[in-house]
Amino acid sequence: MLDLYNPDTYIPAPPHEAFAELRRTSPVCWQDIPGDEGYWMILRHSDVVHVAKEPRLFSAETGGVVVETLPQDQLENMRNMLLAMDPPRHIAWRRNIAPHFKARVIGELEGQVRDITKAIMADAKEMGDVDFVHDVCAHLPSNVMGQIMGIPEEDRPQIHMWAEQQTSGSDPDINPDTYMEPPSANSSMQMAMYAIEHAAKRREARANGADFDPDLTDLVLAAEVDGRTMTDIDFGSFFVQLVTAGNDTTRTMLAGGTLALLQHPETLEEVRADPSLIPGAVEEILRWANPLHYFRRTATEDAEIAGQKISAGEKLAMVYTSANRDEEVFDDPNGFNIHRSPNPHLSFGIAQHFCLGVHLARLEGRVFFEELLATFPVIEQTGQPRRIRSNLNNSIKELPLRLQVG
Repeated sequence: MLDLYNPDTYIPAPPHEAFAELRRTSPVCWQDIPGDEGYWMILRHSDVVHVAKEPRLFSAETGGVVVETLPQDQLENMRNMLLAMDPPRHIAWRRNIAPHFKARVIGELEGQVRDITKAIMADAKEMGDVDFVHDVCAHLPSNVMGQIMGIPEEDRPQIHMWAEQQTSGSDPDINPDTYMEPPSANSSMQMAMYAIEHAAKRREARANGADFDPDLTDLVLAAEVDGRTMTDIDFGSFFVQLVTAGNDTTRTMLAGGTLALLQHPETLEEVRADPSLIPGAVEEILRWANPLHYFRRTATEDAEIAGQKISAGEKLAMVYTSANRDEEVFDDPNGFNIHRSPNPHLSFGIAQHFCLGVHLARLEGRVFFEELLATFPVIEQTGQPRRIRSNLNNSIKELPLRLQVG
């Protein structure tokens, strides 16, 4: 059987054929991890939804959200992130933070997002030949998150690097010294320490009467959790999750989506001719090239999924890359169809852990593709894409393109 844990397996392409065969024959499939406890891969859409909707039976907090067994200090840090909290703590945190991420609030950012995107396209126009991933795509989420959280421009490249190391630490180009080792908390801790210092500076500025419009940092620091405002340590954990997701997964969506359009030139021309199709294209991009392969849960008691007995304490991986191409849910699941409706992909998760930044991601995707296609009538590949070595991050790390205005 193909080793679906090994990050090398994902370098050529996601193993869609292997997932399809397993959905038919073994939809809850055991996978070994060398030197660690293995895990159950949950491969069908309905079973992933079931696991996600039962947080007391399948816990994010017990063992965290990656399949490796983490050292206790790393696990404790992860448990302070919203994505790894179980009810009722997750509900209490989310209730007070979620209003700042509502569609109406995020919609007010469109002018900022479009200005940032136009500037990125202007720079790309000057370059012509680009590594589309880092010369173009990476700049949008870095600068959007930087603006809305008040991160100084000179700090944003370092923030982006830390985010990339967290989700792609098993790639030798991104983490050359320890890519073969278990996940490290170094980049996460460095980002958290930066965030704690950022929060302290912001509190001091406000205490000294600084007069400027509040940004997301101010709003989050003022949000009440468990009857108190966030501590700097609370903010550090929240910052790591928000900024990592905002940087890395959005960059992945933009790069993977552009490649998908180039691989389907008739669809690319259709979207060029009718930009109103872009929101549907963004949703299909998210299904077709979902940014994350999986998140983990841990069984809190004995259970059964699709006839397979699961013992208390065992790990489960909700494999979005498989669920998003489940034949029982999606017609022609391997086809790239921007008119797909409904499109119940799971790239934003589902239930309690549905992505907090969903409206921002959709806004960035829509504006980015509107401006990309309006600016460059000709987009050509000048080399082969290279994929990240990762069983977690479903991402391209290099995409050589020529962008031409005529």
